[in-house]
Amino acid sequence: MGGALASFLFMAVSGRELSAELNTFQILFFRSVVGAVVVALILQKSGWGQIHTKWPAVHLIRNVFHYGGQYGWFYGIAFLPLAEVFAIEFTVPIWTVLLAAVLLGEKITKHKVAAVTLGFIGVLVILRPGAIPVSVASFAVLACAFGYAMAHSLTKLLTRTDGPLCIIFYMTIIQLPLGFLGTVGDWKWPSLEAWPWLILVGLTALSAHYCMARAFKLADATVVVPMDFLRLPLVALVGFAFYSEALDIWVAVGAVIVFAGTYVNLKSPAKV
Repeated sequence: MGGALASFLFMAVSGRELSAELNTFQILFFRSVVGAVVVALILQKSGWGQIHTKWPAVHLIRNVFHYGGQYGWFYGIAFLPLAEVFAIEFTVPIWTVLLAAVLLGEKITKHKVAAVTLGFIGVLVILRPGAIPVSVASFAVLACAFGYAMAHSLTKLLTRTDGPLCIIFYMTIIQLPLGFLGTVGDWKWPSLEAWPWLILVGLTALSAHYCMARAFKLADATVVVPMDFLRLPLVALVGFAFYSEALDIWVAVGAVIVFAGTYVNLKSPAKV
């Protein structure tokens, strides 16, 4: 999870830099191109037998939701302060609690009900509907959180039989054509200055998901996901240092409430 944390921070900065030149579909397409090349080189040395899976349909569904989550995340990165994107994304554990119960059979306890309730309150504090206009980018990041939660839950299911490299392989292969379809009619070649950021996006996307898949193999979905709450203070520092972004007090308060809900869930005596 430490590796995933660092990867997500570098990916956020790369996405912000690229958003000045490329649209979200183009960023996702070239990210998949870089990822496919790297995964192919690794498999060439370690053996293609690792991509055997009994769950091709699950891989497809997982990556459709994950692609939607990635789109919402990169779209939000382009228009919102980095800390706000990460704060809204912190609802992923809340969605995961609900989805893990449905998909993985994990038990819903009173602690998890409290976590979901606090998470919902935290989102309302961050977005403050009625007090300020809620932007399309904010809704996109909220939808992104649901997509990520679905992807995380299905990742936990896949790790019962598939290794991290197998999961990453199908991620790049399935999301590559999805990204290309989005660029049809609005194609643009990246400039030379953009390629280092594209390579960094591709590499950190792979390293983040490899680390996440390893973590999911070792612990419950509702335990692994909340561990990256350190991203908020770190990304707030990055946003302040590189983009002069001040942390909105309501974003901080809302994130604390969401974190409180996650902490209540972690303290649950029953993990199924």
